[in-house]
Amino acid sequence: MPALPMCLLVLLVTPLSSQRCAGTPWECRGGHIPDEDISASSQWSESTAAKYGRLDSEDGDGAWCPEIPVEPDDLKEFLQIDLRALHFITLVGTQGRHAGGHGNEFAPMYKINYSRDGTRWISWRNRHGKQVLDGNTNPYDIVLKDLEPPLIARFVRFIPVTDHSMNVCLRVELYGCVWLDGLVSYNAPAGQQLVLPGGTVIYLNDSVYDGAFGYSMTEGLGQLTDGVSGLDDFTQTHEYHVWPGYDYVGWRNESTAGGYVEITFEFDRIRNFTTMKVHCNNMFAKGVKIFKEVQCYFRSDAGEWEPNAISSVLVLDDVNPSARFVTVPLLHRMASAIKCQYYFADTWMMFSEITFQSGTGTLTMPMAPTTYDPTLKVDDSNTRILIGCLVAIIFILLAIIVIILWRQFWQKMLEKVGAAMLSLGGPASRRMLDDEMTVSLSLPSESSMFNHNRSSSSSEHESNSTYDRIFPLGPDYQEPSRLIRKLPEFTPGEEDTGCSGLVKPSPAAVPEGVPHYAEADIVNLQGVTGGNTYSVPALTMDLLSGKDVAVEEFPRKLLTFKEKLGEGQFGEVHLCEVEGMEKFTDKDLALQGLEAGSNRPVLVAVKMLRADANKNARNDFLKEIKIMARLKDPNIIRLLAVCIADDPLCMITEYMENGDLNQFLARHEAHSPPDAQTPTVSYRDLRFMASQIASGMKYLSSLNFVHRDLATRNCLVGKRYTIKIADFGMSRNLYSGDYYRIQGRAVLPIRWMSWESILLGKFTTASDVWAFGVTLWETFTLCREQPYSQLSDEQVIENTGEFFRDQGRQTYLPQPALCPDSVYKLMLSCWRRDTKDRPSFQDIHRLLHEPAGDE
Repeated sequence: MPALPMCLLVLLVTPLSSQRCAGTPWECRGGHIPDEDISASSQWSESTAAKYGRLDSEDGDGAWCPEIPVEPDDLKEFLQIDLRALHFITLVGTQGRHAGGHGNEFAPMYKINYSRDGTRWISWRNRHGKQVLDGNTNPYDIVLKDLEPPLIARFVRFIPVTDHSMNVCLRVELYGCVWLDGLVSYNAPAGQQLVLPGGTVIYLNDSVYDGAFGYSMTEGLGQLTDGVSGLDDFTQTHEYHVWPGYDYVGWRNESTAGGYVEITFEFDRIRNFTTMKVHCNNMFAKGVKIFKEVQCYFRSDAGEWEPNAISSVLVLDDVNPSARFVTVPLLHRMASAIKCQYYFADTWMMFSEITFQSGTGTLTMPMAPTTYDPTLKVDDSNTRILIGCLVAIIFILLAIIVIILWRQFWQKMLEKVGAAMLSLGGPASRRMLDDEMTVSLSLPSESSMFNHNRSSSSSEHESNSTYDRIFPLGPDYQEPSRLIRKLPEFTPGEEDTGCSGLVKPSPAAVPEGVPHYAEADIVNLQGVTGGNTYSVPALTMDLLSGKDVAVEEFPRKLLTFKEKLGEGQFGEVHLCEVEGMEKFTDKDLALQGLEAGSNRPVLVAVKMLRADANKNARNDFLKEIKIMARLKDPNIIRLLAVCIADDPLCMITEYMENGDLNQFLARHEAHSPPDAQTPTVSYRDLRFMASQIASGMKYLSSLNFVHRDLATRNCLVGKRYTIKIADFGMSRNLYSGDYYRIQGRAVLPIRWMSWESILLGKFTTASDVWAFGVTLWETFTLCREQPYSQLSDEQVIENTGEFFRDQGRQTYLPQPALCPDSVYKLMLSCWRRDTKDRPSFQDIHRLLHEPAGDE
């Protein structure tokens, strides 16, 4: 079959390397895989042969069906796909046999086996060790499953699983791309255990390795190729309910001979290697550093290793403890195997990902067995196709630029009209302009964006219509199923990031004129640190004029770097320790640890603009400082000082000594006897913390601020259960699992969002009230699980459709064990369908602040 042209890649999750995985998305349904490459263990008839097992196709009798019924624990029946080359597979879809209403067979469960060479078969398991995936409950719906970890294979088998004898039929689909690394296996010493001074055991084994285990790992792939890089703190993980250290494979210096760890990498063919990238932890305070030197040997066949190795010596970083990728040049060496010796720089060395870049020139997507030679020229016909694609992209980019310039022109015209009204109309016109102007402010963010919305009511609830909406809305409502299955489109001009994440199908277009939330300006949404945004309507021009804004310049040299809290597109958030901060703060500021005359160091959060930030980001950062200086409330994180005399620009805000509320509560138990070993909190403590969150949100709502990302991860905890609201959550890798990626780079905290925010893109104080109800639920469950943990992300979105339809089929969060009926009733009121029926933050604060009669 001829190679498919690479034009626009439809990919969601940014991979570790744009060279690692590429190609046009491929799938069974699209016909890109020939019939002869789809086989099966058996077939019920010629009309239910393997070639009819393509998703959403009704050819033949509508699906692949095995010859006999499937029995429990009988795994001999399978549908097999030969991809003709190694692929990185991140998502699978299944469907039963519908046949226009004539069929009613489906697989309720299934397993996936895969092979890279056709002889050694491996049973896929998720990160918790589960091998069986939930399949279909009817013959017509498509069920998509993310593969975490993704699998790297040429051959894939779908094996139906049942708990009783039954007839099954399958239609399947695979999503992924060509595995450009070509890495077939790596051999390495088994990961070890690190015991922290407090007795916590950190397990640094390769838990998803699919090869042989023993003293060493052989003939397999695992966490070093799963596309997930570890966090700065190796004790924290991306996954829920896994052990500390899960994301890393680590070794102790004393356990190795020669002071190095040796890893051998086997590839599918001889390749021309340019670089190797190794993601290393560098938490040097705990004895972990990146390697100080690496020596790599090469082999082109099954013979001896070449004697002339490549050696790279690194300049060690003892200032920034952030994890990072280390790039090692391989100088275009030709080989089919590489053996690298990584030398320790401290007691421990930890890796989470290793990638290779090989070959030169343009790569095409091979769909038949071929020998890849990077020195060969690309076929001219493919070159013409690629050139045509590039020309098309250029024209699309020009069109987008014209549209942007046109919008900016009209926006300036509207601002001039507003200024004229302000100067001619007196106080009444000034009030009208104040009501119409909205500013979107990101607390640790990059930008402040201006829009104009018309106020339609004067009542407290109806005044929500003046709140910022991040894109123009049509009158139509988006069905959740369409929203979930909307095919994310590659944005022309955006960096082609390759493929290491899921790709979703597009069975139906979203109604015209109703853009999805994720089609908004993502840069303005996420801000410099990746944090979510406050929306600030009804904000007067004086707030940005610089009047009465007194923020001290802080000596940068007094900041002591501790750790990185998060990062975004144009900036980072760091935890720093400072001395003498009380000299630079307002007298009315009751900051943790800044009592009068105290010289103790305190922790602060420093939001730093990166050197490569554009001019707009820089201007917006300065605007944000002016706005943040005006926020003064005991339950809102405060701006303390700035460093803007020179680059990088920084703003210094409070940081509470006990970290965020999510992690704080997760470390505690409910009130128990005095001899308990685990810290405890009482119902009274939880209610007190919740009332403070409500108080902070009452203050924000009084200014018509809309937070958009209220959750326990965005509430910081100080002494005596003091709570202050921030919005670092989205910027922290620790909470990446709380955000659902829908389109391009957009990520949404859907488990905390109201139905109208998800389906209509409408953000108001009422939607913040909904999020407060979820935050209250988190608080009284001690953050033991995610909201709606029993539902997938897609099911959460479907559930919002039930709230919209309001036919009694919606699923509510259950009442927590520590939560009395009165508090749960308050939660339910926050989740009412109609925004006008939800309580205000004034009401919520009053109810929580009143003496509790249910303790």
